[in-house]
Amino acid sequence: MALPVLRTDRELARWDPWADFERLMRQMDQMMFGSLMPIAERLDTFTPLADIEETDDEFIVELELPGVKKEDIDVELSGRTLTVTGERKEKERTGILRRKHRVTGRFFFEVTLPAEVDDSGVEARLENGVLTLRVPKTAAARRRHIEIR
Repeated sequence: MALPVLRTDRELARWDPWADFERLMRQMDQMMFGSLMPIAERLDTFTPLADIEETDDEFIVELELPGVKKEDIDVELSGRTLTVTGERKEKERTGILRRKHRVTGRFFFEVTLPAEVDDSGVEARLENGVLTLRVPKTAAARRRHIEIR
């Protein structure tokens, strides 16, 4: 049985449990799903919020990227794996920044779609801070209704 680690008052004042939790979640993500991006590079990134919707014909992926310009986003599709990387740059300020809650820096999002996709028909649009990706399914992966006679 491991003994509890005693921390000094100074260490407790600097300790951020949420940062430890976030780092743990990222590491679990990497172990479970893996990635082509080197682990050291991914540790200094954040994951944007996203929704993934499946229709009969396509997957619709929406990522929240407010303040990010389209030239700072890279979208790649390799087989069924969709990867979005980029950077939300720090805003130039003229005054003193008193509080900062918005995340800046490099971001990384990756998902393996559950069906075969047609990489030639992918559409990407950045509008009002939301990146919308439409990834069509292959004809074989599309769901179709069969009429009974």
